[in-house]
Amino acid sequence: MNTASISRRRFIEVAAAAAVLQPLASRGEDGPANKPKIKIGLIGAGSRGSWIATLFQQHCGYEFHAIADYFQPVADKAGAALGVDEARCFSGLSGFSKVIESGVEAVILETPPYFMPEHAAAAVAAGLHVYMAKPVAVDVPGCLTIDAAAADATKKQKVFLVDYQMPTDPINNEVVRRIHDAGFGPLLQVQSLGICDGFSDPPRGTTLESRLQNLIWCNDIAMGGDYIGNFDINAIDAAMWIIGERPVSASGSSRVGRPNPHGDSRDVCSVIYRYANGVIHNHYGQALSNSAQCTIRVLAYGQRNNAQVDYLGEAYLHGAGELRFKGGKIENLYTNGVVRNIATFHQNVTGGIFTNDTVRRSVDGCLACILGREAAARGTDLTMEQLLKENRKLDPDLTGLKA
Repeated sequence: MNTASISRRRFIEVAAAAAVLQPLASRGEDGPANKPKIKIGLIGAGSRGSWIATLFQQHCGYEFHAIADYFQPVADKAGAALGVDEARCFSGLSGFSKVIESGVEAVILETPPYFMPEHAAAAVAAGLHVYMAKPVAVDVPGCLTIDAAAADATKKQKVFLVDYQMPTDPINNEVVRRIHDAGFGPLLQVQSLGICDGFSDPPRGTTLESRLQNLIWCNDIAMGGDYIGNFDINAIDAAMWIIGERPVSASGSSRVGRPNPHGDSRDVCSVIYRYANGVIHNHYGQALSNSAQCTIRVLAYGQRNNAQVDYLGEAYLHGAGELRFKGGKIENLYTNGVVRNIATFHQNVTGGIFTNDTVRRSVDGCLACILGREAAARGTDLTMEQLLKENRKLDPDLTGLKA
């Protein structure tokens, strides 16, 4: 990929093409033969849902049994591609429950984030394994629901995996390992960047139906969690991976910059996060079609060293001493990271590994994005304690939608 000029939409298209061409040998460390089949259901069969389903299918350790999407033609098309009987291709807002009741062992959640907590909690209550996209929620109550559902999954010996890609990359992992080494010295400051093109924001119809497709929902805070929570979260999660804790407060500014907006998501933000360990974290995000380079990056600064982890570029550690690491280019992480997570999910389910260690940071990262979103929108300093105490729920208007 030429990452110098790639847009987020083009980024997704190129990554999807790469997935089709990727050699089978790289799709999972255990190889295609002799894999126990996990009966799985897909909830959310739009562009990313259908794309990720092909990677599950290529792993050879999964059997698709049921599909749900709000739109019946979308569910039917995905079902035909995945070999699912038409009778198990469901639609409407209640389609997810029919997948859960269809006899699957696990579900893939690829819906707008507003629906994630309800769907995840229902799946765990039914005794299913859960593989889900991020962000895990759009508000504090949703984050707490995911936290409780994951804890319940662990008790029931079920796998609950949240699909972040940056922590799966071996070069990123080596850089973070060295940052955490005592020889790095105190970490002082972290900068994170989340830059993309944003998505089409057409006029609203008489119901919310038209905004449930083509990623239009990213423009509605109650449905998608704002751009800081939907795209920038990749960089903010990586920053917290480096820092090792969630922020205690945030302040900043944000605004809507796209022309003729119809949703309330803010597409430009600048946020300063503060942490109990003293680290200062500056985050900058924008989602505008202004030819800026698509970027998901974190830079870390200590007294003697500096480091970078990345999604599309290079990861390294520069400075004094033996911790210096030339690193290298991060290769096709959009696809490779998902492939690794799909393999891990299968290994955990079939191997009885129920540590579910992706959840804690996923919930904390989502809370950090909500904290930054609210602090920047209000133009004030906001603490995590205040945010949790408010416990404010966001509810889009679902009036008129098909049940």
